[in-house]
Amino acid sequence: MTEMENTGEKILLRENERIDDLERNGYRIIQSRDGFCFGMDAVLLSGFAQVRPGERVLDLGTGTGIIPILLEAKTEGSHFTGLEIQPEVADMARRSVLLNGLHHKVEIVEGDIKEASARFAAASFDVVTSNPPYMNDAHGLKNPNERKAISRHEVLCTLEDVVGQAAVLVKPGGRFYLVHRPHRLAEIINVLTAWKLEPKRIKFVHPFIDREANMVLIEAVRGGRPMVKVEKPVVVFAEPGVYSEEIRSVYGY
Repeated sequence: MTEMENTGEKILLRENERIDDLERNGYRIIQSRDGFCFGMDAVLLSGFAQVRPGERVLDLGTGTGIIPILLEAKTEGSHFTGLEIQPEVADMARRSVLLNGLHHKVEIVEGDIKEASARFAAASFDVVTSNPPYMNDAHGLKNPNERKAISRHEVLCTLEDVVGQAAVLVKPGGRFYLVHRPHRLAEIINVLTAWKLEPKRIKFVHPFIDREANMVLIEAVRGGRPMVKVEKPVVVFAEPGVYSEEIRSVYGY
């Protein structure tokens, strides 16, 4: 176990952990070498989500806290909360917050997404974000690593759980931002509209210009009128190992 110090706080780094540079505001993040690490989906969601000055944000299933930390770096929101059910992952996220001196603006709360509305007041957030597990029982082999399985598969919560809690916690007229897989888009839209979250913006993500989309970004507004804009897609790589100009300029990678 390694001891680090930042902003007067002693921060412990466990043997199986590493510190990665986020290439934004000098921020860094603690991640497990054998656990689930953040990916391009989290980076894209933090660039797609629109947070206005003074707004309060909740990230459901925050993992290592990557989305609240990136949103704090990229926007002028007043406060960012991350909710994470796995105690060791929530602890890692808290230490990343301390490492970056963000404890006055970013809070990590340990708890179950399904019980989020019992933890936080209804309609208390301007923005809710989520990078939830993509796979249900009908899709994909479950990872034998428990932490990775929880992050990738609907083991502890379903799409309905995430959307339902977001609908309760976001203010009327507030926005819910989600990154997911295109093959579940019809289901996602049906669940959103059932909870009175109206899809307003949809953006597909392609790994290469000649490949089909493998992610979709969605903005939904609580109580919004039916009208959706399908935005220009984003292409992640210009060529193998080289990020596209949009990823470097717009998303900061």
